[in-house]
Amino acid sequence: MKKSSFGVVFSLLLVAVVLFSKACWAADFLNPVEDVQKCDRALHVMAMLLVGFGFLMVFVKKYGRSALTATFLLVSVAIPLYICLNSSGLFGGFKPGVEGLILAEFAAAGLLICAGAVLGRLKMSQYILLGLLFVPCYMLNEWILLSGGLGLLSKGGFADTGGSIVIHAFGALFGLGLIMTMTTQKEFETPIETDAVSDRFSMLGSMVLWIFWPSFCAALVPVARVPQTVVNVVIALCGATLATYITSCVLRRKISIADIANASLAGGVAIGSTCDHANPGSSIIIGLCAGVLSVFGFAVIQSWLQKKIAKVDTCGVMYLHGLPGLMGGIAAVFVVSGLNNRIQLTGIVFAVSLAFLSGYVSGRVLELFGRRVTAYEDAEEFLDA
Repeated sequence: MKKSSFGVVFSLLLVAVVLFSKACWAADFLNPVEDVQKCDRALHVMAMLLVGFGFLMVFVKKYGRSALTATFLLVSVAIPLYICLNSSGLFGGFKPGVEGLILAEFAAAGLLICAGAVLGRLKMSQYILLGLLFVPCYMLNEWILLSGGLGLLSKGGFADTGGSIVIHAFGALFGLGLIMTMTTQKEFETPIETDAVSDRFSMLGSMVLWIFWPSFCAALVPVARVPQTVVNVVIALCGATLATYITSCVLRRKISIADIANASLAGGVAIGSTCDHANPGSSIIIGLCAGVLSVFGFAVIQSWLQKKIAKVDTCGVMYLHGLPGLMGGIAAVFVVSGLNNRIQLTGIVFAVSLAFLSGYVSGRVLELFGRRVTAYEDAEEFLDA
């Protein structure tokens, strides 16, 4: 790592530590008894972030150690930074305690999604810088869509309980903006190698995500709606898994383990916007459609688009999080009764625009701190790799 790059990272982290200490001092952690249940769901979400996302990204054969380390760093930057900025009042009212922690975990999830697009092509220090750039942009989008920030949308008029748009689509489109600047010709021509072992670890991550996804969507749902939300999410995941198997066999003639590990989760992504409003019937339909859309993205759109733009989306985040997330946000128009369709669609367009633009600008900033010599290689930065 260049000394200048290390100095920037260290200085920014030092400022974050000071702000975080003030945020924690100001926070009231004596929450009502009902919030104790949220603590369990917060731990479930943490398992998703570290074990689920972490192992899902080790499918790259020679980049396993780096992927897991990057996951640790990204989560460790996003959570305290979100809490610091939240306490500052820049993006609405301060939410202390476990609710603030869960919101910070949501921001970390969006960060991991966008990092998946450039996985293997950033230096380890650049992952930290990416987190510092992403979280403020994420919070601005969250504030505007969910809290009516800046008066652009009516407060409470945008349906996105489980983050189909705010977390998944925003993270994926931010990642798309990143790859427009961070993909070199050498990286484009370097194959992403996998093997049976890396694929099995990736499936482990996928299954952890699958198990805890209901807690993710129900994390901040009122207690009375938690059972309905959990059932809807599980049914959507089942629908996506079945659709993934069928569509993968139809399009590829044989089962693709990459499809199973990724597209099986698309139901959880797509049901997010309506998870506490849907019924079992609409949930299975959303899950089935999301599974088909995701596999079609991986099997057909991905190779075609990468050749057209000469850019690489390493983890295919557009096809697991981007397209299903957008589908889920649009599905709310048909599922959520009394929803203002204009607000919903305007919010989606705004999120897409902000995500891509801020991702592109962030990519230009990351460019200033150099590039890796070899893509997808642990040995470049790790001892005994």
